[in-house]
Amino acid sequence: MSDLLNAWDYERLAEQKLDAAAFGYFAGGAGDEVTLADNLAAFRRLKLRPRMLVDTSHITTSTEILGHELALPVLVAPMAFQRLAHPDGEKATARGAARAGTIFCLSTIATTSATDVAAAAPSAARWFQLYVFRDRGLTKALLEEAAAAGFSAVVLTVDLPRLGRRERDLRTDLHIPEELVPSLSRARRGGDHLTVAETLDVMAPDVTWRDIERFADDSGLPVLVKGLLTAEDAMLACDSGAAGIVVSNHGGRQLDGVPASIDVLPEIVEAVAGRLPVLVDGGIRRGTDIVKALALGAHATLVGRPIVWGLAVDGEEGVANVLELLRAEVELALALLGCASPAEVSPAHVLRRA
Repeated sequence: MSDLLNAWDYERLAEQKLDAAAFGYFAGGAGDEVTLADNLAAFRRLKLRPRMLVDTSHITTSTEILGHELALPVLVAPMAFQRLAHPDGEKATARGAARAGTIFCLSTIATTSATDVAAAAPSAARWFQLYVFRDRGLTKALLEEAAAAGFSAVVLTVDLPRLGRRERDLRTDLHIPEELVPSLSRARRGGDHLTVAETLDVMAPDVTWRDIERFADDSGLPVLVKGLLTAEDAMLACDSGAAGIVVSNHGGRQLDGVPASIDVLPEIVEAVAGRLPVLVDGGIRRGTDIVKALALGAHATLVGRPIVWGLAVDGEEGVANVLELLRAEVELALALLGCASPAEVSPAHVLRRA
């Protein structure tokens, strides 16, 4: 494991360890994967502007989000079906996140229930990502379970009224055992092995801004909205009672051809004007990517694929190691920029090039 120096090394080894269908599910995007590629390319278009002769003898990578003190400005993004990557799945990821001192986000279509994750990782700060089922009673029950299990926020994913066309999954004919996903088993009440598209045919397509307040009432928790890409929707989120925004294109897995998340972050930060915390995900592979996001106004980032590669390679230890690699890269980038903390990073530290 000492040869694994960065997130890319973990991805290469994960590809060797996982079967082609599982790797394709986690790695792939929608359509021609234009947005998937642009999420990465957009960070390369951003250049850092370091300042010199600044006292950086005391550097911290810690930050605060909705009352949580984090050891680094990175949260573990919600990802489905984690037991496809490792037998311990979400339990291992939550424990790795706790060791790293950050928040773990549990997917609605996880392979471990909220209650079991809380029992396996009681010290982990936990948020619950919500997809809304057609069965609204089940949706409410899942929210209540998450709240009872000590989850402290809800992340409502809003960019999936229908599943994007993910052709890697179609080519590999990926099927998910229904019994592997507790929430889907409760929603479908019967079935066997399902395609990825079939796992989502129980989701509600009629969720609107009016529902945010109801989800907050059902859970008693703050609700962040994940999946926004426009200033117009950011302002609607502010007006609809959201507790925060995650700028996201679902890792390039939904509508292909939309902008990279980092490219639209500035317009959303400007529209929000400090009313809500703004987070961003998509394409983050290095600590320098995280610092670029901070410079463009993000309070923190969410990271998905690098975490699942760590999980696939070495379970809890792999997750913790990937997060520590990112933390160390952020610390170095801060020092070389002339910033003592994430809070000191500003738009003056980044140059946008076409």
